[in-house]
Amino acid sequence: MKWEGNRESDNVEDRRDDDGGGGGGSPVFGGRSIGIGTIVIALLGGWVLGINPLTILGLLSGGGPPAQVQQQQQHPGPAHRPPADDTMARFVATVLADTEDVWGQVFREGGGRYQDPRLVLFRGATPTACGTGQAAMGPFYCPADQKVYIDLGFYETLKNRLGAPGDFAQAYVIAHEVGHHVQNQLGISAKVDQMRGRVSKAEYNALSVRLELQADCFAGVWAHHAQNARQILEQGDVEEAMNAAAKIGDDALQRAQGGAVVPESFTHGTSAQRQRWFHNGLQNGSVKACDTFAARSL
Repeated sequence: MKWEGNRESDNVEDRRDDDGGGGGGSPVFGGRSIGIGTIVIALLGGWVLGINPLTILGLLSGGGPPAQVQQQQQHPGPAHRPPADDTMARFVATVLADTEDVWGQVFREGGGRYQDPRLVLFRGATPTACGTGQAAMGPFYCPADQKVYIDLGFYETLKNRLGAPGDFAQAYVIAHEVGHHVQNQLGISAKVDQMRGRVSKAEYNALSVRLELQADCFAGVWAHHAQNARQILEQGDVEEAMNAAAKIGDDALQRAQGGAVVPESFTHGTSAQRQRWFHNGLQNGSVKACDTFAARSL
């Protein structure tokens, strides 16, 4: 992936020297975080997080973004920035900047305004508005504070434990979490939270799958526009992202644990589904192509 020399986002907060822990205050938005990394818990052991969307809003039905987007929190002052010689931190800051450029343009073209998320680097554990974030959760997005959280050690897990190496695979991870931020910006998260407890477990899981697949598709939309604008892709990059999508499918993770594949328990989608929806976004570059909620077949 061609990223050296591109703009780095200033919305990166480095907490890696903090002592971690902390309760994160009172959980809001149901105390839930969402993200590509939550499935890593299935591999490493732990608990899985998710939310249930019921519908896609105006932008996916052909109109622009909702006229009234929920009030966004302002960034709380200047963040502790990563050191300039930290290559991996610079890499994720560059990817984040690229998502800011792409989604800012997409929202403007739709008549809306995109507010950039903050990316938080941490080690071990960190307080969030969704509760305490743990490295074992993998990367995640907290809708309550509109921040993406990542322990960069996850990239070693992605490469060595999940078998998905490569810088574009790493970029895909960030783009997926930003996809959840886009969903929040469109108002999906607030509507979904109103339905908490009103659907069965099976419906909950099925809708969670559609949410995650849409975030995969949004990652593809980012890659489409970034490639057109800045030619970021090198030979083999798309294959890296497709491989990463395959390795984190629910079916692949269940097989890796040596157990039975149980579709009713899926919360993120199969390998084939994750590949398909990322590819959808990459090929079409359109938010409307990412309407997983209206799709009869995933």
